[in-house]
Amino acid sequence: MGWTLGRYFFFRYVAITAWFFLGIAALIFLIDFTELAGRTARLPGFTYAVALTISALRAPMLTLQMVPFVGLFSAMAMLVSLNRKYELVIARSAGISAWQFLLPACIGALAFGVLAVGVMNPLAAYGLSRSETIESDLRSGYSNEVTAATVPWLRQKTSEGDTIIGARAILSQGLEMADASFFQLDGDGNIVTRKDARRAYLRDGYWELQDVTVLDANGSLSRKASDRIATDLKPEFVQDRLAQPETIPFYDLPGKIAVARSFGAKANAFAMQFDSLLALPFLLVAMTLIAATVSMRFARMGQSGTMILGGIVAGFLLYVVSVLVKAFGVAGLVPPVVAAWFPVVVAMFFGVTFLLYKEDG
Repeated sequence: MGWTLGRYFFFRYVAITAWFFLGIAALIFLIDFTELAGRTARLPGFTYAVALTISALRAPMLTLQMVPFVGLFSAMAMLVSLNRKYELVIARSAGISAWQFLLPACIGALAFGVLAVGVMNPLAAYGLSRSETIESDLRSGYSNEVTAATVPWLRQKTSEGDTIIGARAILSQGLEMADASFFQLDGDGNIVTRKDARRAYLRDGYWELQDVTVLDANGSLSRKASDRIATDLKPEFVQDRLAQPETIPFYDLPGKIAVARSFGAKANAFAMQFDSLLALPFLLVAMTLIAATVSMRFARMGQSGTMILGGIVAGFLLYVVSVLVKAFGVAGLVPPVVAAWFPVVVAMFFGVTFLLYKEDG
C-alpha cells in the first residue's frame, strides 16, 4: 500500500478519533457538572463558577478512563464509513489486504495511547489534585456528612504513644489532609486527646495542624491557631497508604514506587497504575483489532447490527476484565505487571486469530 493511501486511512482515523474524544469529553463535563452542582448547591460559598472550575479540572481524568472506548468506537466508525463508501472494496480489489489498511489505524491507536499517557495523564493528574483542593475548601467544616466507612484512617506509633488519624479528604498526593482528626491514645489504648484540624500537613518529623480544636480527657474544649504532633511516618509511606494513584503523574510513578518499596511498602496501587498506563497504547491497538473483527463486512452485504453490537459488548467485557484484574493487582493477589498486560495480550490474540481466520483461512 502506498504512502498516499496509508496517509488517507491514518488521517481518517485521527479525525474520527478527535471528534469522538471531544464529544465524550464534553458529555463527561456536562454530566459531572450537573451531578456536582446538585451535591454542593446548598453549601456556603457555592457558585456556578466554582462548580464549573472543579468539573473542568476533573474532566481530563474522567475522560482518560474512557480512552479505551474512544479507541474502539473510532475504529468501528472508521471501518464502517469506509465500507459504506466502498473504499475498502476498492482497496481490496487493488490487492490490499486487511493487514495493510489496518496498519494506519493501529499506528494511530498507538500514537493516541502515547499522547494520552505522556501528555494527557500529567495534566489530568494535576487537574484532579487541584479540583480536590478546591472542593475541599468548598466543603470545609462539613466532615460530619461523611461516614466513618469512607474516611481514610491511619495509625502511627511514636515515643509519645499511638495516634489514630482520619480525614475527610486527602490532598496534595497524601501530604495534606482536610478536616483531619487526631486521636492520641495512652498505653492502655484509651483516648487521651482529640484534635480536629481544618488542615494538616505532613512535615519532616511532625504533623503541622492549622485551625485546631482540642478536646482533652476531661471534656474541656480549647482552640489553637496551630499545633504539632510528632510522627515517624515518611511521606512515601503516607502516599502509598492514602494518596490516590490517579493524582500522581505517569513520569513520577517509578520514583514513588522505588522510594516506597525502599521503606518496606508494597506500593501495589502505584505499580498497578504505572503498568496500566504503560499498557494503555497497546490496549488501544487491541481495541482496534476487535473493532476490525466486526466492521469489515462489505456494505452490499449489509452491516450486521448484531455483529457491531457484539463488538461493543466484547470491548466492554475487555474493559470490565481489565478493571477486575487491576483490582487483583492492587490487592496483591496478582503481580501488577501480569494484571496490566494479561487483558491486552488476550485481546490481541483474539483479534489477530479472528482476522487470520477471516482473511487467510
